[in-house]
Amino acid sequence: MTLIAAGTMVLEDRVCKPGWLATAAGRIIDCAPGPAPRPPDHDFPDHVVVPGFVDMHVHGGGGASYTDGVSSEIEQAAEFHLRHGTTTTVASLVTGSPDDLLRQVRVLTEVTRQKTVAGVHLEGPWLSAVRCGAHDSTLMRNPDPAEIDALLDAADGTIRMVTLAPELPGSLDAITRIADAGVVVAVGHTDASYDDAKRAIQSGATVGTHVFNAMRPLHHRDPGPALALLEDPRITLELIADGVHLHPALVRQIIEAAGPRRVALITDAMAAAGLPDGSFRIGAVEVEVTERVARVRGRPTIAGSTATMDQLFRTVVGQLGGSDEALANAVRMTATTPASALKLDHVGSLRAGRDANCVVLDNNLGVHTVMRDGSWLPRR
Repeated sequence: MTLIAAGTMVLEDRVCKPGWLATAAGRIIDCAPGPAPRPPDHDFPDHVVVPGFVDMHVHGGGGASYTDGVSSEIEQAAEFHLRHGTTTTVASLVTGSPDDLLRQVRVLTEVTRQKTVAGVHLEGPWLSAVRCGAHDSTLMRNPDPAEIDALLDAADGTIRMVTLAPELPGSLDAITRIADAGVVVAVGHTDASYDDAKRAIQSGATVGTHVFNAMRPLHHRDPGPALALLEDPRITLELIADGVHLHPALVRQIIEAAGPRRVALITDAMAAAGLPDGSFRIGAVEVEVTERVARVRGRPTIAGSTATMDQLFRTVVGQLGGSDEALANAVRMTATTPASALKLDHVGSLRAGRDANCVVLDNNLGVHTVMRDGSWLPRR
């Protein structure tokens, strides 16, 4: 058994000063507020210990991409984000040809079985060409039952989430089909009306993909999908709170209106995360990064992000006032809520029975060290 103590530790939804937890065989076996019951094996009196971050929407990082279908690249990207505190990664793919998607899913299925990532997110190909963002609009298509079944069969249970545009022909049947397979359905990259989005929710959609980005904007006579997603308590709202995709005031208002139990912070990071400005790709789409902002080459369209989860964690704690409540809410939005949205009941909080995944943060909320499945990541 390993005993860990810290001057500040967020256990479940509670900020404990101090707090401790005990691990064995990769799991948390006990935890409580207050001083440790014996001298700890690892003591962090001047640090903050929080659950490992859960990123439910990320395309790559550290110069590597999940979208190329190469095992070594997938491992490199996952390792990069792990060092920034993301102990649970769902690898996001972008729109591609049927053959390419099948190949990528098969590779990610094997990598998921090795526990490098926690599953696959299909962001496309069943998206709106009008709201394509950094996807190749020429490869977008309407949902096809045969293609859906082929991808689900190839994944063998490793697809965790599918993003689609509910206004496309056949989309409501597709939502039902995918949800019945135990896969989370998200509404995104969509030109849907308010009523289209409501029908998608009634059919089984439970997530809004990077809300407000790549979807019909809110208008007082045509509220579009964003309002339908915001007002329904069944929906988890993905937000990219990097200061680029959404104005900080809007982020605060969404968190206040919906509550942190419905907000999941995502990076939507691409290969450029952690690297200097330059030229990159997301799938087949060329991307230029200037001053850490990624855009489709030759267009003003934002193309994913260069953020990491620890960056988003620090940003949101600051935006919410830096209090203990802000700390607890940031933990929920970077770990507990995304884990719940994806039905990952073994991660997302520090409590007995969960995987021993935690991040030790310094006084500036920078990553000091990371534990995954009970093992400390080697320090660099």
